[in-house]
Amino acid sequence: MVRQATVERTTNETDIKLTLTLEGEGNVNVDTGVGFADHMLTLCAFWAGFDLDLSCKGDLHIDSHHTLEDVGLCLGQALGEALGDKKGIVRVASAKVPMDEAMAEVIVDISGRPYIVYEDSLLPDIIAGDEKDIWREFLKSFAFKAGMNLHVNYAYGLNGHHLLEAAFKALGIALAQAVQVGRKGVSSTKGSLD
Repeated sequence: MVRQATVERTTNETDIKLTLTLEGEGNVNVDTGVGFADHMLTLCAFWAGFDLDLSCKGDLHIDSHHTLEDVGLCLGQALGEALGDKKGIVRVASAKVPMDEAMAEVIVDISGRPYIVYEDSLLPDIIAGDEKDIWREFLKSFAFKAGMNLHVNYAYGLNGHHLLEAAFKALGIALAQAVQVGRKGVSSTKGSLD
């Protein structure tokens, strides 16, 4: 069974097309118009073992906020759709990843109940030319559309690039574990994920 979803979204701010395949072969092609975002999304998909084909044309003449927020919405929607009824998924997973002097930990619970805990006080105000807030907005949009708890903890570090890179690798590794089918039935004592 191939778990896959295609999502298209067109607004006055962005035009997005993406296909996500959970049982991937390492095919990642990301073009958001924001080079640093392409790098982070590529890392996440690679470490998750997903195939991801993603293009976005956004209103970058304003800034990258709408692009990253809407990409998060679409990626979360695609993950939710690809998981279907979520029957048998491991559901809860975590990963810690170092990147030089930095360490990040990500915990996910694909519970159907969206929530995010994101403490970014270690991040510099500007990373790769953008305000750090766009990453919280991206992750919040992703978590809420995917219907998952997402906790991101930047344990320590000095370099914003390294901190975010560690977090996106950790997110990929945690997602790779959480989406695996490793149980019978739904991973919930109440019998449903919502």
